[in-house]
Amino acid sequence: MRRPNGILILASVLILAAIGGALAYRTYAGDKTVRPTFYEAEAAEMSGTEPASSGSGYSGTGYVTGFDQDGDSLTFRVSAPKAGLYQIALGYRAPNGDKTLSLQLNEQPAGDIPLKASNAFGEAPAGKVLLLKGENRLTILKNWGWYDIDYLKVQPAAKAKARKLNRALVNPNASAEATALYRYLREQDGDRILSGQQGYDNVSWILDKTGKKPAVVGFDLIDYSPTRVAHGAKSSEIENAIAWHEQGGIVTFAWHWNAPKDLIDESGKEWWRGFYADATTFDVAYAMDHPDSEDYKLLLSDIDAIAAQLQKLQEAKVPVLFRPLHEAEGGWFWWGAKGPEPAKKLYRLVYDRLTNAHHLNNLIWIWNSIDPDWYPGDDAVDIVSCDSYPPDGDYGPVIASYDRLNALGGGRKLVALTENGPIPDPDLLDAYGAGWSWFCTWEGDFLTDGKKNSLEHLVEVYNHKRVVTLGELPDWKTYGR
Repeated sequence: MRRPNGILILASVLILAAIGGALAYRTYAGDKTVRPTFYEAEAAEMSGTEPASSGSGYSGTGYVTGFDQDGDSLTFRVSAPKAGLYQIALGYRAPNGDKTLSLQLNEQPAGDIPLKASNAFGEAPAGKVLLLKGENRLTILKNWGWYDIDYLKVQPAAKAKARKLNRALVNPNASAEATALYRYLREQDGDRILSGQQGYDNVSWILDKTGKKPAVVGFDLIDYSPTRVAHGAKSSEIENAIAWHEQGGIVTFAWHWNAPKDLIDESGKEWWRGFYADATTFDVAYAMDHPDSEDYKLLLSDIDAIAAQLQKLQEAKVPVLFRPLHEAEGGWFWWGAKGPEPAKKLYRLVYDRLTNAHHLNNLIWIWNSIDPDWYPGDDAVDIVSCDSYPPDGDYGPVIASYDRLNALGGGRKLVALTENGPIPDPDLLDAYGAGWSWFCTWEGDFLTDGKKNSLEHLVEVYNHKRVVTLGELPDWKTYGR
């Protein structure tokens, strides 16, 4: 199978048995600065999984399959010549659609890794791991399951390239307040991470438990969606956002956009779930391909309704970290259900309508998917981001996602963790070089159950020298003027 560019195959494959037969690896000579080691999956330790060789295109003597039950795993014994950061990748096949697996390093959670659907064996980047000198145990856990693993590739991590962030927002008419906020965020890049929490009502709980308030609070335009308003939905999110801004806090908004029409509205698919793809038959691809249709005009009408709310924030001089069409590549929301092209077109329509028709200059534009196939373009995106929900108590740096987002933005865009369950350990962010601009913990059990984030962890995070809380924010409204 094809290997990554830049590695010249000058030596034959060496398959060595070691540590009771549990380890096999291949070393390729060539580039003296990058010498990856390949660990064959079929020689690793299996629990609930099994070797197979009925497919084609795999390396070595086979691959490992059977990730179909909770607890199924595959453990590689990885030998590091010295302690430090190592880049890893996985040879895999995912013939049953996009998948996600979980990693453990030396019995500790080490993040989730997405696998793109593929009928043939290929390679997926899996981020960095901080290895100890000598033997380390790297375990793949099922998570979504139904994929095959061919090999693990390990090599010393290259030194991170210096980031050169864009100095200006994509909207040339950005307001003074939006420009000042962006300037502040840009100057924190790589040094400190802003604390964030979804839901204004959660601020007092965090203050009571940690003695601090978050710097960023997340709000939602969900109940301003016209099809929800038609069912009697009401919202005070705009007023709450203004109140938070007046305390000196930073405002971010998502929009769980209830579909403009065609809500199924039956048990399990109620009208209020109309942002989910399974609760509406609205076809975003048809709407975007037919600008004269009722469907397209309803999209415009919905955007206009949201513009009226965002205008209130502009009049109050509130800059907004704005995240429309979030998690599009997941496909579970209607705006992503028809693939990347309609989603990108819709995002650009939202950007154009709000920026050029409604002259909303207080918005800082956030794109919320990692896959390059879904990226709508540098000219309409200020910040790239993802949402991360690893297992309970996994406080890893989410480095694989960070690195992919940094590459997506060409090292010129801020990178944000716009939703999270467990909060990354700030010390690990330093160790891995994960320069997240902010995190924003989701509400409910993600904040309060003591499992996803222990109280001890919350206190440590909110009182960490690397983490910015509300009381540490400068007067960012005039920052740098």
